[in-house]
Amino acid sequence: MPELNLQRQEAPLRRLMGPGPLDVHPRVYKALSSPVIGYMDPVYLKVLDRIGELLPPVFGRTGGITNAMPGTGSSGMEAAVANLLEPGDPVLVCAHGYFGDRVRQMAERQEAEVTVIEAEWGKPTDPQQVEAELKKKSYKLITIVHAETSTGVLQPMDDIARLAREYDAMLLLDTVSSLGGIEIKVDDWGVDACFSCSQKCIGTPPGLSPITFSDRAVEIVKNRKSAVRSWYLDLSLIEKYWGADRVYHHTSSSTLNYALLEALLLIHEEGLQERFSRHYKNHKALVAGVEALGLKMLVDPQYRLPTLNTVVIPEGIDDLKLRRYLLDKFKLDIGGGFGRLAGKVWRVGLMGYSSSADNVLFFIPAISRALAVQGVKTDLSAGLDAVLTELDGNGIDAAAAEAQKIAAA
Repeated sequence: MPELNLQRQEAPLRRLMGPGPLDVHPRVYKALSSPVIGYMDPVYLKVLDRIGELLPPVFGRTGGITNAMPGTGSSGMEAAVANLLEPGDPVLVCAHGYFGDRVRQMAERQEAEVTVIEAEWGKPTDPQQVEAELKKKSYKLITIVHAETSTGVLQPMDDIARLAREYDAMLLLDTVSSLGGIEIKVDDWGVDACFSCSQKCIGTPPGLSPITFSDRAVEIVKNRKSAVRSWYLDLSLIEKYWGADRVYHHTSSSTLNYALLEALLLIHEEGLQERFSRHYKNHKALVAGVEALGLKMLVDPQYRLPTLNTVVIPEGIDDLKLRRYLLDKFKLDIGGGFGRLAGKVWRVGLMGYSSSADNVLFFIPAISRALAVQGVKTDLSAGLDAVLTELDGNGIDAAAAEAQKIAAA
């Protein structure tokens, strides 16, 4: 037998400003260190009950079923798709990035009848295209990404939601990069299933997928012609554990749910509108700094996602070399592009605990220096002045008004 290497591997301390995971609040870290107890322990079941009280308002949900599926955001996506779709069901998939296409792949595995509307990466889905498809045939389900993590696009929802109602289609929404940082109004929009993840705006480590189903969606699941093809993500089985029946389903993670509860407490203590305004204000400051440096944003201003900022990489820059420089010299982790945007953009996250003026002010000189190392000069003084002007001049009331405009779009 070869000799085993028993040396401990220390986790490095990073400043996380990528697409996720993001930095975690000290109170959430403390909650993670709480003792592990049994999944049927009465104290632990009270934790689940409290999550069940605090999570629905973050979605903008009353009624229906809201819980946290085991696994990352992709498990929430698969849970929504697998529970609502049966073989032959017509589904209209609106894809304007990598994760819209992932929904398509999951729907095809359910043997649904899939039609795809594909928009340019960096642009939202056009409601006129959606209506044109809805006029052609009847659809059971429309799927769309609210906050596209791969492109930094925030999808306006009012027209899409109106079309879903007018054509009597159910609506499935991906809020992986928006829940907890941008206002979500699933009841007002008529969203039947909406999922997210724990490690972004919510502010905990990866491992849970908050999800909510409307009363109509719950009835659809109850009256399926065939069993849900995923036993592990079958809503009817999981809800018997989260709900009043308390029937064992799986060994859920007490530590991850302690962390989720603490994160939800932090969200409500801050106040939802105040939290949305903070995310928007820091986004505006970062964009002002980036543009004053002489860099460009990928997404048009009216469709920019405040929680995830996509910066166009200047011509001639070695993307991997620059991001490695930031990691080695500044312990700063930002995301690169992938899919069609690989090597073309940086993805800079300002989510949850990581959405702070400190992080914005740290990022601007760090990226300026990293670019200078590769021979690209930027106006650092102008960049910092733009950030500080935005932070000083755009007060919480103004930021709140702008955040409300985004929510209403």
